[in-house]
Amino acid sequence: MNTILRKSILGIAGLAFTGGVFAGPVAAHAADTAKPAAVAVQGVSPQGAQSHVDLNDEQLANAKAIIAATKKAGLPERAAVISIATALQESKLENLGHLGDRNDHDSLGLFQQRPSSGWGTPEQITDPEYSTLAFLKGLKQVDGWQDMPLTEAAQTVQVSAYPDAYAQWEQQAAEIVAQHWDK
Repeated sequence: MNTILRKSILGIAGLAFTGGVFAGPVAAHAADTAKPAAVAVQGVSPQGAQSHVDLNDEQLANAKAIIAATKKAGLPERAAVISIATALQESKLENLGHLGDRNDHDSLGLFQQRPSSGWGTPEQITDPEYSTLAFLKGLKQVDGWQDMPLTEAAQTVQVSAYPDAYAQWEQQAAEIVAQHWDK
């Protein structure tokens, strides 16, 4: 074997070994913290890296209010998953009032809806049932929302400056809906 070929093979082997030494612990750690991909809600297939927040009692009550409003609207679990993922992105399921200088225009509530954009009065928008029903009314107007990726359905209703951000909440939203839909 000629010297150049041998050095090339040894160099590649060395890089592969070094990559394994450094990537091994990272990959092992990633496997330890990864969430299972299986979701109990039919039609859910999370895309991309998933985020998670621990919910307090108020946030959980807001999630349950979204589920109740979805049922009231006669829509399936998938609509509740999209709604909760949207509210997780917009407010972390906190019913936000006016945030002063940190406020995005006049955005309020779980879905950060704006009175100036026709979503309702500040009182209506900060009512979890009303804001969810308003969001769902918009969702129902999206042709094929049931079959499109969550982030696309949410973005079509919300018109966010960060259209892909909703996808990161799909797993947690699906878990919340699976846990509380039949209660």
